[in-house]
Amino acid sequence: MTRATDLIRILSVDDHPLLRSGIGTLIATQTDMQLVGEASTGKEAVQLHRELTPDVTLMDLQMPDMSGLDAIIAIRSENPTARIIVLTTYSGDALAQRVLKAGAQAYVLKSLVRTEILTTIRAVHEGERRVHADVAAEIAKHTADAALTTREIEVLRLVASGHANKEISWRLSINEETTKTHIKNILAKLGAKDRTHAVSLGLKRGIISL
Repeated sequence: MTRATDLIRILSVDDHPLLRSGIGTLIATQTDMQLVGEASTGKEAVQLHRELTPDVTLMDLQMPDMSGLDAIIAIRSENPTARIIVLTTYSGDALAQRVLKAGAQAYVLKSLVRTEILTTIRAVHEGERRVHADVAAEIAKHTADAALTTREIEVLRLVASGHANKEISWRLSINEETTKTHIKNILAKLGAKDRTHAVSLGLKRGIISL
């Protein structure tokens, strides 16, 4: 029998109760794991991680009050050795690179949780890094691409929200020619045919979200 001190202690973070329940059910079938806490928001995740110091944290990215990315940054600033697995529906390379840079050790698509999460928990607990092959391929595919600047991402977000150049200029306190230049650069960097295509690529790659 596995001793309590030998169990992999897990914190599950997601704003969808059904997903947390499913993960809890999976973990309960394992003799070497224990679910020690659940959180539904980023702020709760940071607080519970501080209180429970779990061995592995499963982290959603899209949550109310604080994103999973911000929660990862906060947790790792307090505990640089924290081991975090991101669970997400987004396979975009830009988003994956941001969370891995923030300190996550693994990136698992929610559609594959049932088949991959248990082996990933064990691997991360042992100090390994895990990124799904499709996500890794997307990261490799865009490694040489020029990254959008912070201002270009702001412009792309506003384009995605349906704003015309004039309104974008007003919101960002820049002139319209500068806005046009930013959009031209965005299209070139993303290899987009037009504004709509740029938004589609930005969403797919996780550069922006709606």
